[in-house]
Amino acid sequence: MPIEFDDSRVDVGGVDDRRGAGGLGGIGGGGIAIGGGVGIVGLIIYLLFSVLAGSGGGTGGVPLPADGSQVSSSGQTETSAQLKARCNSPRALENYTDCRVIKVYNVADTVWSQEFARRGLPYRSPRIVFFTRATSTGCGRASAQTGPFYCPADQRLYFDLGFLQQLQTRFGATGEFAQAYIVAHEFGHHLQTLLGTEPKVRAAQERNPSLANRYSVALELQADCYAGVWANLADASRQNGIGVTSGNIREAQNAAAAVGDDRIQLETQGRVSPESFTHGTAQQRSQWFTTGYRTGDIDQCDTFSQV
Repeated sequence: MPIEFDDSRVDVGGVDDRRGAGGLGGIGGGGIAIGGGVGIVGLIIYLLFSVLAGSGGGTGGVPLPADGSQVSSSGQTETSAQLKARCNSPRALENYTDCRVIKVYNVADTVWSQEFARRGLPYRSPRIVFFTRATSTGCGRASAQTGPFYCPADQRLYFDLGFLQQLQTRFGATGEFAQAYIVAHEFGHHLQTLLGTEPKVRAAQERNPSLANRYSVALELQADCYAGVWANLADASRQNGIGVTSGNIREAQNAAAAVGDDRIQLETQGRVSPESFTHGTAQQRSQWFTTGYRTGDIDQCDTFSQV
């Protein structure tokens, strides 16, 4: 279902657009897998434990299958001024996926800056990066197979837009709000950095490697819960918000379930291995998004109590 934005203006000031930049030599050999999060998981990268315990510590990334197509809404390299003009042209939010992703990022930035101010907490805006094939990050070199991810080292959200197409065509997570959920989930990882949760979790994983996967699941489910809180707060906003419908929420719940560990493992390896879960089951992911949406309160997103 379409997203009903209260304000159609798109601010591209927080965007680093690296599409068409040559891919830093392509994606073969040496691309890092950046751990946790949502998406279609390629089996080999999915099983790399280094994404949990080291290798730069990126968060929220999920590999695409090798045949994932690359989607650039503009189809060519644009200047910032050209991107701004296109994303603010008539019906841009209906016609261009990248513009819609940027707008959701805009709304999330506004919502969370206001919520942090209300709580008396310091806030810093992340940046959002579009890339194709491969790019360098504060967490190391990443390929398009990583999927969307957040890097706490440079506080950027990274998107190769081909993932959003794969989410719909391969896993059936259709609708514009399914895309919004992905953005909001990655933004949730930024909140975990600002609140100090992410470094505490990494330290806990290093102290007790046997619980590393369980800590990763808790981190990801909390980002899902924060995404739900964002949907609630954005709907309640009277400035630069969105009008959330029950259909939108169903799209987000479906997307969250579609990228549960159990469903991904069935897709990629034909069996479910609960001991290797790093993201949470389909039921857990959908449930925690729903908890966040219903409560509208990040204090209700304690996913670590049972680790």
